[in-house]
Amino acid sequence: MKLTEQDLVIKAKAGDYRAFEELVYAYDRRVLATVYRFTGDPDDAKDLYQDIFIRAFKGLKKFEFKSSFSTWLYRIAVNVCLTHKAKAGKRNYESLDDPYPDSEDSKTEQYEDKSGSLSPEKSLLGSETQAVVRKAVDSLSPRLKMVFVMKHYDGLKIKEIAEMLETKEGTVKKYLFEAVHILRGRLAGYLEN
Repeated sequence: MKLTEQDLVIKAKAGDYRAFEELVYAYDRRVLATVYRFTGDPDDAKDLYQDIFIRAFKGLKKFEFKSSFSTWLYRIAVNVCLTHKAKAGKRNYESLDDPYPDSEDSKTEQYEDKSGSLSPEKSLLGSETQAVVRKAVDSLSPRLKMVFVMKHYDGLKIKEIAEMLETKEGTVKKYLFEAVHILRGRLAGYLEN
């Protein structure tokens, strides 16, 4: 019989390492993909990923079920990412490879021709477009970028994002509006071509 998430959290709080391991397994790929999208650097993403789950393990005893475990975990991820960005200053990384091929933004099905292989022209156009968009998203302030990534890449609802950021839904909507407005401005010249 498979345990519920709540049962796993209760067992993990009591010191059951296997229960915590199952919780990690349930969320590790999503957390890693989110952190990678935020940092743009695979090494930083792996370091932050480890930090997130270490903090979750250490803080699990204080988890009070006021929110779902996933919301609590993402709140930790958001805080770790924002702290990292503040410490790192304005340095930006651009990755030439996507080390997490299962993430949503790395799928290239729309560029496949009828034979199932990628057209070189479409593949190049897709990777160029992806690089331009990624650079524009990376130029957002850390908070705007985090909200944009959580909404448009991770597919989270505004209510979930508000819970994770411990803010109001209206604030999340404002951040999303600002992010989209900024991105439209930065991508306007590229999109006209």
